Amino acid sequence: MRTVAVVLAGGIGQRVGAGRPKQLIEVGGRPILELAVRAFDDHPGIAEVVVVMAAGHLRAAAAIAAPFGKVTAVIEGGDTRTASTVAALRVLADRPDGTRVLFHDAARPFVDAAVIGRVLDALDAHECVAVGMPASDTIVEVAGGFVAAMPPRESLSRFQTPQGFRLGVLRKAYELALADPALRATDDCGIVHRYLPDVPIRVVAGSERNLKVTHPLDVVVAEHLATEPLEQS
Repeated sequence: MRTVAVVLAGGIGQRVGAGRPKQLIEVGGRPILELAVRAFDDHPGIAEVVVVMAAGHLRAAAAIAAPFGKVTAVIEGGDTRTASTVAALRVLADRPDGTRVLFHDAARPFVDAAVIGRVLDALDAHECVAVGMPASDTIVEVAGGFVAAMPPRESLSRFQTPQGFRLGVLRKAYELALADPALRATDDCGIVHRYLPDVPIRVVAGSERNLKVTHPLDVVVAEHLATEPLEQS
């Protein structure tokens, strides 16, 4: 079954404070977007890559994506993560429901082949797959400035990307989500979990290298990681 990787670069990264989309920032002499696209273009299990870019920066994204033979489209994203996923789903409208699709944050430039492989392997038996890392901090629920709940840390995971889906499942979840005026979501597994609660979400291991560049300090860490030899995790 054909597998498509969607690299979501629709955000503008205001928290980084670089004055341009964070996916265009260079680490190790290469744009973050290039590193993210390369990870999927190099993977033998990926047949096609679609790049979703922030409005006004399509030309820059197309230039970065041009050397990669698996990139079939560079499209404009929306104002939110959800809107960018919807834009990608429109591009994939003619694909069969059984198509495997991976959605990855372009701001995670160091995803490796092992993590991608674990998602693909899990999609052989499951319709929805998340990547997670055990929570290292104590996470509490706060209400009105006071601790309301303290879930056991060993039951919590920090989600990363890529997240993998059978395309038909994600289509159905978004069809229901877009009809909900109270829609709020931060990722695509969250959409499936809320609107198709009977679909189990398999969680596979991520990697500490698979960080998301969000704040200025993350750029410093990413610059360091870009100079380290890659070890498959």
